[in-house]
Amino acid sequence: MAENTAVFPLTSASRAIFASTRAQVQGPVHRPVPGMSQSFGSFNFWNSRSNVKESFADSRARLAAITGGLAQSQCSGDFGLIGLAVMGQNLILNAADHGFTVVAFNRTVSKVDAFLENEAKGKSIVGAKSLEDLCAKLKRPRRIMLLVKAGQAVDDFIAALLPFLEKGDIIIDGGNSHFPDSNRRTRELAAKGICFVGAGVSGGEEGARYGPSIMPGGNEEAWPHIKDIFQSISAKSDGEACCDWVGDEGAGHFVKMVHNGIEYGDMQLICEAYDIMKRGYGMTHSEIGDVFTKWNNGVLDSFLIEITRDIMKYNDPDDNTPLVEKILDSAGQKGTGKWTAINALDLGMPVTLIGEAVFARCLSSIKAERTRASGILEGPAIPAFSGDKEAAIADLEQALYASKIISYAQGFMLLREAAKEYNWKLNMPAIALMWRGGCIIRSVFLGDITKAFRAEPDLENLLFNDFFKNAIHNAQAGWRRAICKGVEFGIPTPAFSTALSFYDGYRTKDLPANLLQAQRDYFGAHTFRVKPEYASASLPEGKDIHINWTGRGGNVSASTYLA
Repeated sequence: MAENTAVFPLTSASRAIFASTRAQVQGPVHRPVPGMSQSFGSFNFWNSRSNVKESFADSRARLAAITGGLAQSQCSGDFGLIGLAVMGQNLILNAADHGFTVVAFNRTVSKVDAFLENEAKGKSIVGAKSLEDLCAKLKRPRRIMLLVKAGQAVDDFIAALLPFLEKGDIIIDGGNSHFPDSNRRTRELAAKGICFVGAGVSGGEEGARYGPSIMPGGNEEAWPHIKDIFQSISAKSDGEACCDWVGDEGAGHFVKMVHNGIEYGDMQLICEAYDIMKRGYGMTHSEIGDVFTKWNNGVLDSFLIEITRDIMKYNDPDDNTPLVEKILDSAGQKGTGKWTAINALDLGMPVTLIGEAVFARCLSSIKAERTRASGILEGPAIPAFSGDKEAAIADLEQALYASKIISYAQGFMLLREAAKEYNWKLNMPAIALMWRGGCIIRSVFLGDITKAFRAEPDLENLLFNDFFKNAIHNAQAGWRRAICKGVEFGIPTPAFSTALSFYDGYRTKDLPANLLQAQRDYFGAHTFRVKPEYASASLPEGKDIHINWTGRGGNVSASTYLA
């Protein structure tokens, strides 16, 4: 099957994977019948003593039946997984718990042995000594999942796998790959007869072990062959699997990217609420933990609120003081939030909250510079809090709830636009359900989003649904008061503030962009269009118009209205 390597040429890294794993096999897993080429070029099937001549086609069919039957009788694996880091090991254990036989492989084969001797002992888990061994132990069509570092490593493993695969086999990338890479891999592998699936997996270590959210997309021919495994091992919400087919090519990884972007936003909003309670309201970490405990029993019930409660209550065993206060305030990021913000800009979608969440992490990372600024730049002194603290906390809860609604509304706006741009058929109710359980952003709140899209699959905007429209209206006064408190205290609230600014902009019929467009036409002849109610012979509706604003300019305008 050497022709399978044409699209994914063996790089030095993939050659190393191929060579190092092949060398560790104790003898070959299988060999072709002596005297016969793997490509079945031409031969006489039977020895020369026989007077019976068989046609080449009959010979090939008989040989395929014999060798294929033998191979299948030796194959026991339902599913193969490459990459034995925490997520990989836990997904394997999860699949084994659900009755599947899993073949495990890691480039460092000693890790496979250690896994089999410990966590996997006594379970329906088989080790592989090489990629060839892995492929030989799998039933057809082979279902192989990669849980390796996104980027070149994925291409290297694909290239190293291809010589051992057959048409119809399935490669699944379960890492955080960028969706354009999944677009490319789907097309390139389809040309070789291999089905590619880019599957977003969310839920962290615990989710992988007991039920993650899984968002598969790619070559839809693969779905009937992986559906049983994925929906068995995924989280369940109200009896439904938090896994369904997302769409073509990179749709699965795109949905996972947006999920991660929303996760950035949720985390930033929670941090802003924490900061206001701590610095603005003078509350202790234990008191803040009590607030999150209460919130987790209401509309904000979610995984992130739950773990925040636990973090607030956790004290350093050495001195019994809150551990969170000792953690350096410099946030890391792996790039999926940034990808979401960049894609939103590319598609012209105002996904402002995720963008601000990414920028907040960037600002946090310049710790040394902020430390110097704190000794130079002045702001309002935060007085001891006076007033109705319970009411202030209730306002903060409404601000967090309303801002979350905006974040999800923006996320689904981006999904809707991506479906148009990339010609994907995205199942919005299914996506909301996939996020309902197992994943980092799982919450009761997502059940309401699922209901909204099931009631109206083509819902233009989440804010147009009666439930969310009423929720925003009810939260609005407290939302505004909470942000005003942040401004008064000099406590930054970029996510809260941008959510409210988006809401106010979205509900405004006439924005000041008319002046902006006039400025563009004034200095760059970029043209403008007139409002229908003011159309005339000199200002025709739907036409790109340029005005000589000073009498000194010319009549030549830029070639496009929208840049």
